Amino acid sequence: MTDVRATYRVQLHAGFTFDDAAALAPYLADLGVSHLYCSPYLQAAPGSTHGYDVVDHHRLNEELGGAVAHARMTAALQANGIGQVLDIVPNHMAVAGRANAWWWDVLENGPSSRYATYFDIDWDPPERKLIAQVLVPILGDHYGRVLENGELELLRDGGSFSVRYHEHELPISPRTVDDLLARAEERVPSDELASLATAFGRLPHALLTDRDSVLERHRDKEVLRQRLAELCAADLTIGSAIDEEVKAVNDDLEVLDVLLERQNYRLAFWRTAGRELDYRRFFDITTLVAVRTEDEEVFADTHELVLQLVADGTVDGLRVDHVDGLRDPLAYLERLRAAAGPSTYLTVEKILEGDERLRTSWPVEGTSGYDFLVQVNALLHDPSREQAMTDVYARFTGAATDVEELARGAKLEIMRTVLAADVERLTAQFAVVAEGHRRYRDYTRGDLRDALREVIAAFDVYRTYVVGGSTVDGEDVEIVSRAVERAVEARPDLDRELFGFLGDLLVLRYEGAAEVELAERFQQVSAPVMAKAVEDTVFYRYVRLVSLNEVGGEPARFGCSVAAFHERRTADAEGRPMLATSTHDTKRSEDVRARLAALPEIGDAWGEAVDRWSAMHGDSGIDRDTEYLLYQTIVGAWPLPADRLAAYLEKATKEAKLHTSWIDAVPEYDEAVADFAARVLANDAFVADVESFLEATRLVAAGEWNSLVQTTLKLTCPGVPDLYQGTELWELSLVDPDNRRPVDYDLRRRLLAEGGSPKLRLIRTLLHLRRERPELFDVDAGYEPLPVDGPDADRIVAFSRAGGALVVVACRFPLSDPVDGSTTYADVLSGRPVAVLVDGKDVLGVGGVEGAR
Repeated sequence: MTDVRATYRVQLHAGFTFDDAAALAPYLADLGVSHLYCSPYLQAAPGSTHGYDVVDHHRLNEELGGAVAHARMTAALQANGIGQVLDIVPNHMAVAGRANAWWWDVLENGPSSRYATYFDIDWDPPERKLIAQVLVPILGDHYGRVLENGELELLRDGGSFSVRYHEHELPISPRTVDDLLARAEERVPSDELASLATAFGRLPHALLTDRDSVLERHRDKEVLRQRLAELCAADLTIGSAIDEEVKAVNDDLEVLDVLLERQNYRLAFWRTAGRELDYRRFFDITTLVAVRTEDEEVFADTHELVLQLVADGTVDGLRVDHVDGLRDPLAYLERLRAAAGPSTYLTVEKILEGDERLRTSWPVEGTSGYDFLVQVNALLHDPSREQAMTDVYARFTGAATDVEELARGAKLEIMRTVLAADVERLTAQFAVVAEGHRRYRDYTRGDLRDALREVIAAFDVYRTYVVGGSTVDGEDVEIVSRAVERAVEARPDLDRELFGFLGDLLVLRYEGAAEVELAERFQQVSAPVMAKAVEDTVFYRYVRLVSLNEVGGEPARFGCSVAAFHERRTADAEGRPMLATSTHDTKRSEDVRARLAALPEIGDAWGEAVDRWSAMHGDSGIDRDTEYLLYQTIVGAWPLPADRLAAYLEKATKEAKLHTSWIDAVPEYDEAVADFAARVLANDAFVADVESFLEATRLVAAGEWNSLVQTTLKLTCPGVPDLYQGTELWELSLVDPDNRRPVDYDLRRRLLAEGGSPKLRLIRTLLHLRRERPELFDVDAGYEPLPVDGPDADRIVAFSRAGGALVVVACRFPLSDPVDGSTTYADVLSGRPVAVLVDGKDVLGVGGVEGAR
């Protein structure tokens, strides 16, 4: 296994390129990390700020400097003893016009495209008007209005044609230019042009998908285009005649409409995507089309360059993005493991809900760290303070506090709106299945849709992993059974037997290709529904304490016990998962969460403060939940400039989808939110009160202490610690794009050289310990909870590794009363009780290596 000891995550884009990353190599080596962990750096869509919108799997991103700059980065890293871990995106690609040659080919050639099977397209969808056509919902208004407004323009480039709509360009099928060329030949008689018009029209139809027809179409269309381009260049009158005909088409909307109707795509108003889209996306992002990586040919084509980088030693590890989007994650990971080799470090981005565990059959080292993030975050929250915080929230907002019911409602809402098309395709498949079973064929399409929605809404995890031809895992049976029971309870008006039938189908108790297709497709719908409804909706609606509203977290779970934390760490000790506390996707940085985690310890002061602050501003013009969120955000990220606060609140309110949204923006409400944010921070009395509150309650110091605790645990627990760019100093960032702001590395280099900043010193000390004493942290080092006795035992996290050679002790709840001096933990080597050191309210964490305690 490659020695991936500790990673440092960077977000690459045009403003932070391969050369910028190369310049970090000496700093990272001094810090003590073993690997630079990069965001995806295959060729992405033009202007990409994150790299998850790949358009070409065979090139390194030119905006980052391309292959030449990548080689410089690799050389700089290797010279400093640093390897690479790369984030890869197997689930989807960006459409991005000509930039994605595969998608362009699909739009040009429809089902007969060489890449038609690369993408998860339903060529025979429930919407009969879309048979053999891809819906392209890019128009700002209804198609007819856009056409009549003259916003669609036919273009010619040599022997090829396209249609332009503002910044969008789409190909014209070569088979459909026959009439245009024939009319041009009438303007300037030419046997050669007439011959070409006939030949274009005789190209195999896009519906002919047999191998010979596909090869003939693709071979001949390029030959014909070349001949046409040469003819136009040789005889300018012919080129002019064709261009005149192009202009005539643009001037006659009826003729242009006929041409567009012959294409392998259907231009449509952007709002149609939610209900009629006929291809699977990344969640609800229409510009990210899902890739069928389960196909061996597609896997080989999309992973060729990545696997070359692994094979030549450039890349030591891969982090698989959005593994739950894949039809069969296990089969994919087995194929990836076989191709990458046993020594490659593999992790997956997988959200584990509640007590869910990563499937032991997956050939990976673990997850990319959200589960650790959630667990260490929970550890910092005092469960005994839950009711007090709930009371403050309920009194101030009057909001409902049943998160489970909020989640169910949000899931149903998402399935009725932005993911309605996914549900409709699933319903169509369910109808096919029901038709084949006489006992169930009389259920209406509405019945089937309702049953699907309710069972998906009742799922308490992202998805199951049922695969045709394989034994169904008992865990999957339990997941489906729980969901069906909840669905029956929620909708007693629906036939209980229909729910039972669906439950049996989802665990393959019925044989048949259609039945397997339903079960496998279902799993690719339940996951995005969970993500969009819970993390991207409920987390912005239920704001009792937003430090709990984190990726993979459960806002209803208020903290955890030390014993629960130990149990999970012990269970994970045999793997090498990533241990993250901040990522590019977290709702707020580790330091913001750490500060807010201490709020429950000063619950009374907090309740008084929000009442006082609200009274200062009178009628806010916004809802109370948003106002409550604003106060938490200000306190958690203070000092916070007005522009960052306004940008965050815009995202938060639109994700909540209660008063405004990205799809249906309400300008009046948006303006009220922005105005209130500006007015609050312009109020000198309010600003002074916030600063006085933070000083009086010592909340900033408590947050820093919590941050040091979680950093210590991340760097000492079993697994591979990951540092997100810039978080080696106190970093008070909010959700993206706020957490992708430029990092001041000159400051960090200087502080590292000077030994400044407690967090930076702690990180460097522990990373160097990991480098110098690897036996203390490897898989064989284990994880042994240390018993703690006394009245404050529940505040002390104590464990040892490597048979007691490393002992770690940390104390939580820094704003509570000082730890009782009689609280002890046992020295695992001697069995002697050792007092937990206390200095007033500044509880001192104890740890070290053998002989240095």
